[in-house]
Amino acid sequence: MTTYEFNSSLINMKSNLKRFAMSLTSDNEKANDLVQETYLKAITNRDKFVDYSNLKAWVFTIMKNTFINSYRKGIRENTMVDTTEDLYYLNLTEEKGSISPDSSYSESEIERAINSLEDEFRIPFRMHVEGFKYKEIAEQLGLKIGTVKSRIFFTRQKLMNILRDYA
Repeated sequence: MTTYEFNSSLINMKSNLKRFAMSLTSDNEKANDLVQETYLKAITNRDKFVDYSNLKAWVFTIMKNTFINSYRKGIRENTMVDTTEDLYYLNLTEEKGSISPDSSYSESEIERAINSLEDEFRIPFRMHVEGFKYKEIAEQLGLKIGTVKSRIFFTRQKLMNILRDYA
């Protein structure tokens, strides 16, 4: 296949490539970028294309792999690695943001509902909400880890039942 035939075949695939890129990205700008990057990789790697094989399948594979690699790169860039002692940054509590009258009312109702629970449910649940691990709660309260997990689960169920109007 000559360079002219190769390039002409690529240009003729543009509408199909654009549709496939839209199905992958669901964004017009990202789809255009993906098509352009696919063209660049196909032209750059033309020497790796075996003549008389399926050019369309080869180009679509390039597009799919480019999309997957880009997605994985984005995930890696957004991953935070906490190298501090005791994972300080990962264990920081997030800001609650501004408190509106509705949210403060709901928060006080939630506090009241939690405080209405028996100690055997309230204490492990509060410790869990404060960031303690199941194992730490079990050790401090002298319980088995399965007991801690079930009490936290049942506490959530009770709170959802008590606060069902606030869901």
